[in-house]
Amino acid sequence: MVPMSATTRIPTTDQSAATTEQGSRSPAGAGSPADVGTAPAHRARPGLAPSAQRPVTVTVPDEATRHALTVPRGVRLEVWDLTTDLPPEVAADVDVVVVPHQAGRGTLARLRDLPRLAAVQIPSAGFEHVLRHLPEGVLLCNGRGVHDDETAELALALTLASLRGLDDYLRAQDRHEWTGRTRPSLADRRALVVGYGSIGGAVARRLEAFSVDVVRVATTARDDDGVRVHGVDELPALLPGAEIVILTVPLTPQTEGLVDADFLARLPDGALVVNVARGKVVDTGALLAELTSGRLRAALDVTEPEPLPADHPLWSAPGLILTPHEGGNTTATPRRMLALVQAQLDRLGAGEEPVNVVART
Repeated sequence: MVPMSATTRIPTTDQSAATTEQGSRSPAGAGSPADVGTAPAHRARPGLAPSAQRPVTVTVPDEATRHALTVPRGVRLEVWDLTTDLPPEVAADVDVVVVPHQAGRGTLARLRDLPRLAAVQIPSAGFEHVLRHLPEGVLLCNGRGVHDDETAELALALTLASLRGLDDYLRAQDRHEWTGRTRPSLADRRALVVGYGSIGGAVARRLEAFSVDVVRVATTARDDDGVRVHGVDELPALLPGAEIVILTVPLTPQTEGLVDADFLARLPDGALVVNVARGKVVDTGALLAELTSGRLRAALDVTEPEPLPADHPLWSAPGLILTPHEGGNTTATPRRMLALVQAQLDRLGAGEEPVNVVART
């Protein structure tokens, strides 16, 4: 599909958030950085292939990253965190940029000042925030595989915390109150995983270990090694039977506002909505109305707007657990991101195109 400007998005896996779903189910552990180097070899486009005359110049965010990498022949590394302008003589040679975590609009804008820029590697699975900052003729690679396990962990933690009332017990602890009541279990529940790519697959595997009836939903229906994956067009029929909905879709024109008032109204009373995708996937006003009525519960790692203003009504909405976009913010991220960057350098040194390409501008 061709969204705004001349950018072409490449079908890949889910977010989280996530790009679009791929056509085959990954086994446990697949999609991790260790698997990246096994992708089919495609010859690099001009500007990414090293030659006898000049190496491929890649910037990495810090000295620690540079020292931890093994630099293949034909590749040269420079350290750049995007917070300052590169010296002109260095900027003139940069072919690939590895973007640091938490890079903002002001830093990403500097990508347009690199005349030879051919590829950009970002640490997140979601990539929509980067597209507008890229000049023409650039490959955008996301962090697919880096955050699968971390985001799935948080999705499961939020689900359990809400169902078992851990938020209520923590407040009771602060009040020194010993209170308890029967709570819903995760076992024997039916959960819809909406967005069945690498992150969605990691979520589904964990849910199955907790004796959950997992219903997988992707852009289009398919069969993955005997496992039924429903199409998003089937949601109206699936939602009334869902006690839990976990969102792992990418943010695209098709998924923005996917969880609207009609979507929520189809869920049964007491259902739980967990969002580890992107805040704009959910209509905040419609969700607030359901939470305020007490009919639904929610656990959100992402919100719209984000960051959430201090006076926003979501903070005090009943039945809601909030975390501040923490899905990939763990100690596993640096190690896994380093493995992905190493795999990309190895491919560049071999004259091959990088993996995880999600867009070409």
